[in-house]
Amino acid sequence: MKVKVDGQEDFDVEVIGEKITVNGKEIAIDRRELSKDHSHIIFNHRSYTIAIVAADKTQKTCQIKVNGNLYDLKIEDRYDVLLKQLGMDTGSNNIIKEVKAPMPGLVLSIIAEEGAEIDKGDSLLVLEAMKMENIIKSPSKGTVRKITVHQGDKVEKNQILIELA
Repeated sequence: MKVKVDGQEDFDVEVIGEKITVNGKEIAIDRRELSKDHSHIIFNHRSYTIAIVAADKTQKTCQIKVNGNLYDLKIEDRYDVLLKQLGMDTGSNNIIKEVKAPMPGLVLSIIAEEGAEIDKGDSLLVLEAMKMENIIKSPSKGTVRKITVHQGDKVEKNQILIELA
């Protein structure tokens, strides 16, 4: 996988069991997990305390704190690299025109309004499914062209909820 640190430095990282290779060189670390999101590492006779501050699995990004210093990481697995090489990556050139229901459910509320300018990640509506409220967010920047559902509507998986322009 490729790991980009603070949008600048790229590293090729491979983890197989306890073996870690960075840029083709195997590295030896002594790691102790302190909690789910905190670890202590000794590398090259130096001590490092590492904490995961934030993580976004969908964007494959995280922010970590190493000995008090914050670093932003972007991770690309082998499939991301392959899609990029084939020109099929999901970059900003792809414009999404429809927001579809990820699962069957009930529309509890509609947050967006037709004609509104939205950014990627803005909340559009609340969908109840399996007794849980799910906030459906915008997959890209754009304008809400048409809202095709109403509060109280039951929707099926892949049903178009909102059309974007």
